[in-house]
Amino acid sequence: MIEIIFDKEKNRAIAYDNTIQVGECDFFETEDYWNITHTEVNSNYQGQGIARKLVECIIENAKKENKKLIAQCSYAKKVLEKHENV
Repeated sequence: MIEIIFDKEKNRAIAYDNTIQVGECDFFETEDYWNITHTEVNSNYQGQGIARKLVECIIENAKKENKKLIAQCSYAKKVLEKHENV
């Protein structure tokens, strides 16, 4: 089972399959917002919705921290747009 961990100290969400890191979503923080810069999933794990779960983990934690989100990462930008329309 894939586990998503939010690592605030390293500004990222990480996906693990047991002890193996299979994906991550990175962001940088300013005073007002978090900018998602990169989302990547190991090719053996693609197509399982892991990238979406990683971005959603960042979204959820940004809400808890009262941070606005933007995305340089094209994939994350698409996920953010879908969340805004929900």
